Amino acid sequence: MAKTLNIGLVGCGFMGRAHANAYRQVGPFFDLPYRLVLKACYGRADNRDKLEAFAARWGVESVETDWRQLVTRDDIDVVDVCVPNHMHHDVVVAAAQAGKIVLCEKPLAMNTAEGEAMVAAVEKAGVANLIWFNYRRVPAIALFKQIVDEGRVGRPFHYRAVYNQDYTIDESVPQGGRALWRLDAKVAGSGVTGDLLAHSIDTAEWINGPISQVVAATETFVKERPHAETGEVAPVAIDDACMFLARFANGSMGTFESTRYARGRKNRNTMEMNGENGALCFDLEDPHVLGFYRYADPQTGRKVEDHLAGWQRIHVTNFDHPYMDKWWVPGCTIGYEHTFTNTLADFLTGLHDGSPAQPNLRSGLRTQLVCDAVLESARAGAWVDIPA
Repeated sequence: MAKTLNIGLVGCGFMGRAHANAYRQVGPFFDLPYRLVLKACYGRADNRDKLEAFAARWGVESVETDWRQLVTRDDIDVVDVCVPNHMHHDVVVAAAQAGKIVLCEKPLAMNTAEGEAMVAAVEKAGVANLIWFNYRRVPAIALFKQIVDEGRVGRPFHYRAVYNQDYTIDESVPQGGRALWRLDAKVAGSGVTGDLLAHSIDTAEWINGPISQVVAATETFVKERPHAETGEVAPVAIDDACMFLARFANGSMGTFESTRYARGRKNRNTMEMNGENGALCFDLEDPHVLGFYRYADPQTGRKVEDHLAGWQRIHVTNFDHPYMDKWWVPGCTIGYEHTFTNTLADFLTGLHDGSPAQPNLRSGLRTQLVCDAVLESARAGAWVDIPA
């Protein structure tokens, strides 16, 4: 008989929807030994109508307007943290101390010090934990990782990542409030570095190993914006754009770029790796396709004949591609929401068989450390070393 896990969602905004959908979908598509119940969700007391509407839509049994009440309830097994960044530390630490399984949205924290305290709390409590770097579970990105691990790229020389959007170009866009808290440094901690580049950094280190050094530059294009709740015009303290160079511990070089001022780009997340025996490229705006350039066989070192060399366009929908045997027939694609379901399935599988899924909060701390080093470099205008 399947074991019941009661879920407490702390937050009912955009990410709350993505996570709630994963809890609803994972059971029908993956063979798991758990029955998941959306037991409670938290939202602000001054937004109770939205909270209750969220609960009704997603079948959540109860609501709480005090997150502390939710994380200490005896009928909650899993606390899933989907609130803005400035709340992550307190919720995660309280949930760990209450003995709950902890899942947390990215970035882990406002800074490395907070992240260290969060990791210490979950490890002291011995509770299972996960950070939702969901892009690892895009089938094409998982295949990217698989091909690298199989040695088909060979010695890596270059890794490039770009994550661009355009939704804050208008100077009239306010900062803060429920919708635009990512523009408020007091709530978000940083701008594109923590919001977008955190994804790029996590994926890069997962695929290509640790980053050892960075040198960065940031820019805030609109220096002042009105606050969404008070109307008061105040300086903008987050980074609108960030670019950095990186050296990886394996000797390869990296370039990273992110901005919210790339007109025409809504959620462009790309990565490319160039190696001795081959190359790979991916673009989230074409998520079911992986580009692969085969130059030489990894076993024999034999070069591909010149008239057959070229970029291969792999349509990642076959049953032998990562995760795709759980969904539809070959040729049918899946989307953004499925990455959360795939992530949750891996976590629950590891929870059952004792092989904890990655990335956990300690992995999230590693990404936080790199993000902080990037911001430190941008302030100092110098290379910053990152501890192994």
